[in-house]
Amino acid sequence: MTAINDVLRSRARLVIAGVVTLLFVAPIYLTIVNAFKTQSQILESPEALPIPPTIDNLSTALARPDGLIQLGLQNSLIDVVFSVALLIPLASAFSFYISRRKTKARAAVLALLAAGLMIPPQVILLPTIQILTFFGLDHSYPGLILSNLGGGYLSFAVFVYVGFMRAVPNEIIEAARLDGASGLRIWWGIVMPLVRPATATVAIFSSLWIWNDFLNPLFILGPLQGQTITTGLYLTIGQYSVDYGQLFGIMFLAAIVPVVGYLFVQKQFIAGLTSGSSK
Repeated sequence: MTAINDVLRSRARLVIAGVVTLLFVAPIYLTIVNAFKTQSQILESPEALPIPPTIDNLSTALARPDGLIQLGLQNSLIDVVFSVALLIPLASAFSFYISRRKTKARAAVLALLAAGLMIPPQVILLPTIQILTFFGLDHSYPGLILSNLGGGYLSFAVFVYVGFMRAVPNEIIEAARLDGASGLRIWWGIVMPLVRPATATVAIFSSLWIWNDFLNPLFILGPLQGQTITTGLYLTIGQYSVDYGQLFGIMFLAAIVPVVGYLFVQKQFIAGLTSGSSK
């Protein structure tokens, strides 16, 4: 009887895992197959394979007179690259500082940063816009990039870095100080190479979150500086009809950049996940 129950539980877990996997894979599958189908094929059977496939959706999206793909990718890349380039050194330097503090002080700082993960971004969007307007940074790339440095992005990066930096032996830090290395030199030349998996983890997650963000670019950047790729998707949705072929084509093109970026840093990302699971 026990063996039968074990088999049933094992099969139930397998079915649940399959359903959960299907829920995650289904949107990706639909995006890929419908990007290479005509409008009539999509409306007739959106889940069917593209037979015969067509690249008209991709070519039409790339040839749009408003340059939605080109400008959207450019704006999104500017937002992601500069935001992550500032986020990583700021978060890692601050994490190195607090990781060497006393336990109570470190716990208090981490508890304060936890608020950045618990407060929904929509709640602080209006105050953020008001602050940027006061400093004349609204409707600008610097304002959008600075807004990305606060809130959950910085808190998440600090939590990841602190976990890794606490594992760096104190003997290495003390030996570097005895050799006359400054705090800046120890952080950048010794500690940062040791926590490279953490940097890859922060870079991947932050880049994806910023790339997929819709509210901040819509309200902070605004139409004065153009559209990011996520806000630009809504330009393809009409009031009375939707060109699903072009919509899926733009979604497919928008997903290429994050996938290529992940392939470049996947080794360090996987190392970061496995290192974190062994701590």
